[in-house]
Amino acid sequence: ELFAQAPIDLYPGIAVETVNDSSRYFVIRIQDGNGRSAFIGIGFGDRGDAFDFNVALQDHFKWVKQETDISRESQELDSRPKLDLGFKEGQTIKLNIGNMPTKKSGSAKPRPAGSAGLSLLPPPPGGKVAPPPPVPPLSSTAISNHVTPPPVLKSSGAGHA
Repeated sequence: ELFAQAPIDLYPGIAVETVNDSSRYFVIRIQDGNGRSAFIGIGFGDRGDAFDFNVALQDHFKWVKQETDISRESQELDSRPKLDLGFKEGQTIKLNIGNMPTKKSGSAKPRPAGSAGLSLLPPPPGGKVAPPPPVPPLSSTAISNHVTPPPVLKSSGAGHA
């Protein structure tokens, strides 16, 4: 036989309230079948259990609110007039896409060289490569620190980009 129940319509609300000076205790309003109500206190020995109870109530009412909003939106969509976006009898559309063959010309316009978004510089005049910069003479600091300079490579006359 049911002694009492605690219907919770809204959280936070009068049905479940947190105690001001503790995060582990709550006040719950219980009701019997005759409409009488009383307030009782409950407490959790572990702070984590109290936190889980609080979060479970918040998540439940967040879910209830989302379900209410979704059903309200679907009812509003049903009441709106439907849009007919289909083609009517004999209706056509024409798409102009650049550089595509058409029935009149038969082929696409040729693209000029280098128009693909990449432009290249012309080669240097005469195809000659500039000589490398002169290498400074070895200093006594480099020798005393046992640092050897990189070897100087002779140019073979082949061009580098």
